[in-house]
Amino acid sequence: MSEPLSQALGPPAFRFHPASGEPLQGAAFSPVFKLLTTAMLLGTAGWFAHLWLGGKVSGGAVSILSWFLAALGLMACTWWSIVRSVTRLGAGELTQTWLWHKKMALRDLAYAKLIRVRGLDWLVAPRLYLRTLDGKFAVFHAADPRMIAQFERLVAQLKAFRRLS
Repeated sequence: MSEPLSQALGPPAFRFHPASGEPLQGAAFSPVFKLLTTAMLLGTAGWFAHLWLGGKVSGGAVSILSWFLAALGLMACTWWSIVRSVTRLGAGELTQTWLWHKKMALRDLAYAKLIRVRGLDWLVAPRLYLRTLDGKFAVFHAADPRMIAQFERLVAQLKAFRRLS
């Protein structure tokens, strides 16, 4: 019995390698989207400061300030994740840095779909929806054209592989 028991009991493992043979890494979100999120965060902070200094905020300083700081904190955390998020595609797995790191082994993939708005890739990062044989799913964003091309290859190869197995 030369093959592992897990492979003998289930479908064969999917194998995918980036076209270059080397792991590929790129920004998860476009520069324009990062700029828009930065403007939104700074605009929200500036708007509240304007209201506060203009005396238009009522309801108690501690209450209003607490709610605003909580909301601004959540926005800042999301903004930081967007600005620094990186997607990596290697021979065995796909990862993306985010609020928490997303990671998915390619060998267990059952389904993949590239979701994009053609012509707006410069603004809305295409995303790869993946589902494993166990039913787990994840979504990975990519703004780098080389990564998007590899996502397209992965979707096509997985579709052909699962059709044959």
